[in-house]
Amino acid sequence: MKRKIIKGLIVLLIGFAVLFLIRLMYGYLNYPSIGYGDQTNYFAESVSSGIFAYEKKNYASKRLKRKSAAGIQTITVDQKYEKIGSIRSATKAFQDDEQKLRSIIKENSLLIQFEQSAGLTGSRILNFGLGVLPEKFDSVISQVQNIGKLLSIQIDKNDKTNEYKELGAKKISLEKARNSLIRLKGKGGSIEEQIKLENRILEIENEIQSFGVKLGEFDEENEFCTLKYSLLEDRAAGKSIPFMQRLKVAFEWTVKYYFVLILISFFGILFIFLFLSVLQKVKWVQDIIRQAVNDISGHPKKESEIEKS
Repeated sequence: MKRKIIKGLIVLLIGFAVLFLIRLMYGYLNYPSIGYGDQTNYFAESVSSGIFAYEKKNYASKRLKRKSAAGIQTITVDQKYEKIGSIRSATKAFQDDEQKLRSIIKENSLLIQFEQSAGLTGSRILNFGLGVLPEKFDSVISQVQNIGKLLSIQIDKNDKTNEYKELGAKKISLEKARNSLIRLKGKGGSIEEQIKLENRILEIENEIQSFGVKLGEFDEENEFCTLKYSLLEDRAAGKSIPFMQRLKVAFEWTVKYYFVLILISFFGILFIFLFLSVLQKVKWVQDIIRQAVNDISGHPKKESEIEKS
């Protein structure tokens, strides 16, 4: 009995050791070092899992020349467009690369429209929303790509010419409506009617101002492209994971899942044992019934006849 217990314990220990070594090897193969995206930089990754929210709109113009429908003369078309560059980079030298970024901003006369700093030392993040002159956009993109380790880059360009024309047309329509209402003011009417007329004129004035502000974003003096830039601190990048840490993680994982495996095996064996016991009991009952039938009838019956009876 004692030998059986010892053998059982040895089998359990061997199973534990095998599972432990498998988990340890898995750790080396899948997590060779600590780097960006691991738990050490979970904060930075969660804050900037995508480019940060930034509502400021910048627009630029481009003059295009094309032939007229008849092909006789060349027509100049003003295109209004929105161009956005979205870049994310990681760095181990956060302060040095921040200074490089600020130098690029100063040298290229970039307009800081949004700035956000977050996180503690070791997992800091710096977000910038920058207005870039259209003619400097490509150059600036090339410069900031060299800061730290580039994680992602995306350039989007959207035509806004129709939107610009629609805003202008709506503003003109509102101005005509306002002028028509102003002419009605001098034609008399009750005080209540005059008050309603004045209120309507004021409402239209507010709408005209609102469209004026939106159209002002398309003015040549406000023409910029947008650069959304995120710099994430990745101090732990490239460092190896300590061996004791690997042992700890592998041991905790093995204890957890080996215990679950033993429980599943135990209940599986218990279920099989109970199932076999039930089968034996059913067979025992059938034997009693068969014997009773034989005693009454005086001759044995087949099992199929017993089951029918």
